[in-house]
Amino acid sequence: MTERAGRTVKTGNQASSGELLELVRSGRATTRGALQRATGLSRATVGQRLDRLFRAGWLREGAGGPVDSPLGGRPSITLEFDDEHAVVLAADLDTRHGRAAVLTLTGEILAEHGGPLVVDDGPEAVLGELGRWFAELLEKSGQRADAVCGIGLAVPGPVDSDTGRVVQPPIMPGWDGYDIRGRLGRAFAEHAGTGADTADVPVLVDNDANLMAYGEQRVGYPDCSAFALVKVSTGIGAGMIVGGTVYRGIDGGAGDIGHIRVGADALCRCGSYGCLAAVASGGAVARRLAESGVPAASGSDVRDLLAAGHPEAMALAREAGRQVGDVLATVVTLLNPGVLMIAGDLAGTPFLTGVRELLYQRALPRSTAHLDVVTSRLGERAGLVGAGAMVVEYLYAPERAEERLAALGV
Repeated sequence: MTERAGRTVKTGNQASSGELLELVRSGRATTRGALQRATGLSRATVGQRLDRLFRAGWLREGAGGPVDSPLGGRPSITLEFDDEHAVVLAADLDTRHGRAAVLTLTGEILAEHGGPLVVDDGPEAVLGELGRWFAELLEKSGQRADAVCGIGLAVPGPVDSDTGRVVQPPIMPGWDGYDIRGRLGRAFAEHAGTGADTADVPVLVDNDANLMAYGEQRVGYPDCSAFALVKVSTGIGAGMIVGGTVYRGIDGGAGDIGHIRVGADALCRCGSYGCLAAVASGGAVARRLAESGVPAASGSDVRDLLAAGHPEAMALAREAGRQVGDVLATVVTLLNPGVLMIAGDLAGTPFLTGVRELLYQRALPRSTAHLDVVTSRLGERAGLVGAGAMVVEYLYAPERAEERLAALGV
């Protein structure tokens, strides 16, 4: 057997077309000869199983690769995953803003749109608007609706990955238990105007910090086996990638560090007192600025003030960073990540300075000896890239790929 991103790929006579595709996509075996050696399958069997992938349009032949035989001869034809046979739709919701995009199967953004989208307006309205954005983006990118193989959505709340429903989200009133998958699929079908075919497009939903972490780790730190991202915006949440896969806990609640108690008496939106998010989130900083007469209502307002060098905003952001860094000392000790990434509205120099001050003061030197504390590389696109990658990994995983090939009749 071989493994990729925590996924086991069968070898031997049991290796399926989906598993051969996995070997090609991972780069472990990119010629017919290499696939024979990796799986133990005969040349004829490899050919038969590859033929299904060619007929589905999932594979293509590339340039000649290295010579397989030590005796020399003509170079082998390489095999490549064909990322042009379909596209993915992705969206990332914050509390007051949304982004959506059309992506290739390898994560290139073909068209994107961002604009006001308030989660407090409720899932019916918000998801309906996303369906409209998707239809417009497909037209802008020159893609047909029937080219869409899946939709990925990042939301600012804990998600049960089995059902795609958010579970008691503190900053998403009216969304608890709502059928996000069904509504978003219908909204896309309605606005794309192609009926039942698009209504059946798979919709996957995950927490925004999880998907930001997934996108950032895959693009910038693919060799990091323990990666943590902390998003500090209206709320605070963390995403963790362990062994190449998102660590979600047993029901999607992992990483909800914004509701760790820090001993303060501030009331949190979850209804409890003393949560980290109540004192150190973008929303908390905005409230403190508003109380002192500075116009600020959200984390995005704080971000704008920080960009303008507003002294009080910078001081409060640094203080918030120290409070978050105190909590992250425990997170780093528990997870022992190689990379700790700070993202979101407050992810600038003042906040990062505060995080480092307390993190390195409170955590054991052993836990931070090989730790890189960095800021986001992908910026506002991180959630989109992660959502797109989630869809692709789901659809082209060996077992799911076999199901789809059978449904295509190849």
